[in-house]
Amino acid sequence: MTAHYEWWKKAVFYQIYPRSFMDTTGSGIGDLNGITQKIPYLAQTLGIDAIWISPFYPSPMKDFGYDIANYRDIDPIFGRLADFDKLLETIHQANLKLIIDLVPNHSSDQHPWFLESRSSKINPKRDWYVWKDARDDGSPPNNWLSIFGGSAWEWDQETNQYYLHSFLKEQPDLNWRNPQVQEAIFDVVRFWLDRGVDGFRIDVAHFLMKDPELRDNPLNPSNTKSIHKPLGDYDSQIHLYDKGHPDIHRVYRDFRKLLDDYSKDQPRMSMGEIHIFNMDEWVLYYGKDLDEIHFPINFSLLGANWQAESIRTLVEGLEFSLPPGAWPNYVLANHDDQRILSRYGIKNARSAAMLLLTLRGTPILYYGDEIGMKDVDIPPKLCLDPAGIRQAGQGRDPSRTPMQWSNETWAGFSPPHTQKTWLPIANDFQEINLKNQLKDPDSIFSFYRNLLQLRKRYPALQTGDYHSLPDTPQGCYLYTRYNEEEKLLIAINFTSQEQILDPSPLHGGKLLLSSLPERDYTITTPFILRPHESILVLL
Repeated sequence: MTAHYEWWKKAVFYQIYPRSFMDTTGSGIGDLNGITQKIPYLAQTLGIDAIWISPFYPSPMKDFGYDIANYRDIDPIFGRLADFDKLLETIHQANLKLIIDLVPNHSSDQHPWFLESRSSKINPKRDWYVWKDARDDGSPPNNWLSIFGGSAWEWDQETNQYYLHSFLKEQPDLNWRNPQVQEAIFDVVRFWLDRGVDGFRIDVAHFLMKDPELRDNPLNPSNTKSIHKPLGDYDSQIHLYDKGHPDIHRVYRDFRKLLDDYSKDQPRMSMGEIHIFNMDEWVLYYGKDLDEIHFPINFSLLGANWQAESIRTLVEGLEFSLPPGAWPNYVLANHDDQRILSRYGIKNARSAAMLLLTLRGTPILYYGDEIGMKDVDIPPKLCLDPAGIRQAGQGRDPSRTPMQWSNETWAGFSPPHTQKTWLPIANDFQEINLKNQLKDPDSIFSFYRNLLQLRKRYPALQTGDYHSLPDTPQGCYLYTRYNEEEKLLIAINFTSQEQILDPSPLHGGKLLLSSLPERDYTITTPFILRPHESILVLL
C-alpha cells in the first residue's frame, strides 16, 4: 500500500530571485508579472513543483529586500498586490505551490515600527527592538558583531542608547522577547496565508532569540571560517549568545500551530534558513515532536569538497542525525552562494544535478542553474551588494545576475528598449541561454528536464528509502532509492578516470539516464563509468 506524503516531500522547489528573473517594464529589474509570464516554462517545460520567491516587499533596498519597510505590500519596482494575486492564481492553476520569504529577525530602519521605537524611550514600541545603554566608557553593551562587519550595535544620538543589528545598521533586530512582536509578525503571516500562499521560507530562522543577559560571545581560538560567507571579523567569535537561545523553539512551536490551523483546507509548510553545521543542533529545529519547522534548510553540501567520500559522509551523517519521521532536503546553490557550475566546474555540473535530484529529500534548485549559468565577474565599480562593498571578494552579486532566456538583446531578460539591467548580463549569454538549449537534446537543460521527468515517473525517487552501496570503486558514490514496487541505482564518478562497476547490481537493469552524451544505453559486462559520469539505472 502506497504511503501518503505531504506535497512538499515530493516536490522540487525552484528559487527565484525576483530582481533577476524577468523584466516586463524595461526598468532593468525583474518583476512579478515577469514571473507570471514564465509560469508555463516552470510548470510544463522544466517541470518543477513549487516556487520560492525571494523578498518583493517595499524596501529601501539597502540589502535588496531583506530590509523590509512594509510586510504587507509589494515594492513598486516589482508591481502591486494585484500583480501578486494574479501570480498566485496562475501558479495554482498550473498545479504549482508558492513559498514566499518571511524576514522576522529584523526590519528596515524605515519601517514605521522602528521609526516609532526610535522616536523616544517612552514610545509604546520602544521595546519592539533591542535597545541598551552604553557601558560606563561609552562602548557598546557587549562584544557582539554584525555579519556585515563591525559591531552589532549602533548608537542613536537622539535617545542616547544603542540598538542591535545582526546585519546592516539599517536592519535593526526585532525583540522577540516582546509578545507584541510575535503577534505582529504572526499577523503578517496570516495576511499572506489568507491570500493563499502555500508556505514560507524563514530568513535567518535561528537568529530570533538572543541571550536574555546579553553576555559577551567567547573568542574563537581557531578563527576558522564558517561554510557560509561571513565578513570581516565575524568568525573571530563563537556565536554562543547572539542567536539561537533555546527559547527560540517555543516561537517555532507557536508558528507551527498557526500553519497547522491554516492547513485544514490547504496544506501549508515552512522551511528555515539555518546556517548551523552541527547536525545535533541543526535537527532541533524540526522540533522534539516534529512540531516546529517542516524542514530546516540543509546547507552542508555547499562547503563540501567534490569528492565521493566527502559527499557520502555528509549524506550519511544527515540520515543518521534525522529524528524519526523528519524529512531531509538538499541545496547546492542560492542567492548567497556560488552557482553550481562555478563551484564544481563544467565537468561535474551535471553530476551535481544528478546528486541533488536523486538523494532522499526535497531538492531546492536555483534559477539559471538548469541552463548552466555561471557566476559573473562584477567589476568593483558595479558592485551593489553591501557584503561586497564592505569586503572585496565577499559580494553575492556574481550569482544574482539576470536570467539568460535567449541570445537576443539583454538575453531576453528585459525589453529591447531597456537602458541598463540592474546587474550586468553574463558575457556568454549568446551561447548559454534557454532558447539555444531547448533545441539541443544534449544540453544541460535537457539533462535537468529529463531528471525531473524521471522523478515524476518513478515515485521511489521522490519518497523512496535511501541506501548507499559500501563496496564501490575508488572515487565513486553509489546508492539506491527504492520502495515496495521499484528500485533505482545512482552511480556517480567523481574522478577523471574510468571506473569499472561491479556488474552484479546492474544485472537485468535498464539504464535510464547518463550525464554524458553519446552513451551506449546497453548495460554491458564490465560496465565502465566514464570520467565525471553519473548514471541512473532502474534495477
